[in-house]
Amino acid sequence: MISFHNNSGAMVALQTLGGVNSQLNHTQDSIATGQNINSAQDNAALWAISELMESDVSGLRSVSDSLSLGEATVAVASAGAEQITETLTEMRSLAIMASSGMGDFSKYEAAMAKKTEQVNSIISSSGFNGVNLLKTDVDGGGGTGLTVPSAISGDGSLDTLSVGGVDFEGSPQFDLGSRTAITDSASALTALGEIEGFLTYAIEGSASLGAGATQLARQGDYVGKQSDALTRGVSSMIDTSMEEAATKLLALQAQQQLSTLSLSIVNTMPDTLRNLY
Repeated sequence: MISFHNNSGAMVALQTLGGVNSQLNHTQDSIATGQNINSAQDNAALWAISELMESDVSGLRSVSDSLSLGEATVAVASAGAEQITETLTEMRSLAIMASSGMGDFSKYEAAMAKKTEQVNSIISSSGFNGVNLLKTDVDGGGGTGLTVPSAISGDGSLDTLSVGGVDFEGSPQFDLGSRTAITDSASALTALGEIEGFLTYAIEGSASLGAGATQLARQGDYVGKQSDALTRGVSSMIDTSMEEAATKLLALQAQQQLSTLSLSIVNTMPDTLRNLY
């Protein structure tokens, strides 16, 4: 029934058009932003979960950065320890040659002194980001090792990994400065025994630092994979499926045109009725 007082058809058409426009606006927003859920109003539960997961991802990225920095710090120290090992190997060869009694002992001792200077230079230059794991005080604050955040626990606390330093400055097992001076074959043999001990200490320290660097690298890989998995999870919840959105956009645009046409038709019905009188 057509009524002059109440155009029910126009009301229905308006409601339909309003619903279509609302869906169309949401679809256009999701295409423009690339996210199907942009606020709690879109889906409160999924939005809250995604926010928590994104917070976890942000925390994991910070942990990953810390692990990378720690790995680089340990890698620099490890390279220094390996270079010290090579230098001590050269010193051992000099001591062996000197113990044979061949050559000028003063020249052997001068070469030893140069190698000792080289070792000290390596120790001083093996720091990274204010941390030198080859010194007695690794960080200028009395530290003896490096502690790095490695993971985020379920209760929000941080797990850590620690890599101990290798004290080439003050350890009695590496008192290179008190090495016996080479003056004859006997002193060369004594120096050789001392250098063997220093070399053992350096090799063990290099191995320890290498293992620490590997541990940090593997943990960094794991944290990176964990972060990627969480990122994919967030994406699956809130990101727009562009194929579906494009199809839906075309359908809604067609519905909008039809709804507008329907509203135009029902609005002309009262005028059509007046023309009958």
